[in-house]
Amino acid sequence: MTVPVFLSRKLDGTELTLDGPEGRHAASARRLRAGERVDLTDGAGSVAECVVREVVKDALRLDVIGRYTVEPPRRRLVVVQGLPKGDRGELAVEMMTEAGVDVIVPWSAARSITQWKGDKVAKALGRWRSAAREAGKQARRFRLPEVADLASTSHVERLLSEAALGLVLHEEAAEPLSGEELPSGGDIVVVVGPEGGVSADELDRFRAAKAVPVLLGPTVLRTSTAGVAAAAVLMTRTGRW
Repeated sequence: MTVPVFLSRKLDGTELTLDGPEGRHAASARRLRAGERVDLTDGAGSVAECVVREVVKDALRLDVIGRYTVEPPRRRLVVVQGLPKGDRGELAVEMMTEAGVDVIVPWSAARSITQWKGDKVAKALGRWRSAAREAGKQARRFRLPEVADLASTSHVERLLSEAALGLVLHEEAAEPLSGEELPSGGDIVVVVGPEGGVSADELDRFRAAKAVPVLLGPTVLRTSTAGVAAAAVLMTRTGRW
């Protein structure tokens, strides 16, 4: 059985207590018992390997049996995700987190049917970040992805201009993603358009910011699945898979 992972800010010491929402889930929903293994992480790379010593109401008392740190990758994968319709955004975040994407940037594209305005911004970001946390624990990721604030097209231009490599998934691109030469370090930024695709103006602006249009494959993918498909290609080619 896979050792479950829980988030905790407190990892110091030989004995730890997992309480709050995480402890409640571990004790009540997961029904963990004394002697079982769990791993705690701060989500930033630090890991405490633990054994359950005692289960109390809505909490676990843990003995630490080991520690280690997961180092950051030499090449970070940043996916700029055009806002999808409905709950497909959370689906995209969940799958990209499982695949190992390091940074997810929600993008308010010109052709996005969904637009985050006013109070919707904080609520939608909260849902995306929650999806990343839960998917990260399920996938045993000890470095959780950053879900950045909502980006404008100008912000995406800056990300691309500062990246070691900027890529835009586009159905009319001549070069395949699988053939693109990759940098030895730095950020690889991949732009995924919304349901309506990347507009001609956006593509021109991204090209001016040094981004390269690339073709993901012969089939048309939904915006919610294109990011994880691109991540799979790049994770394999960078040796992270």
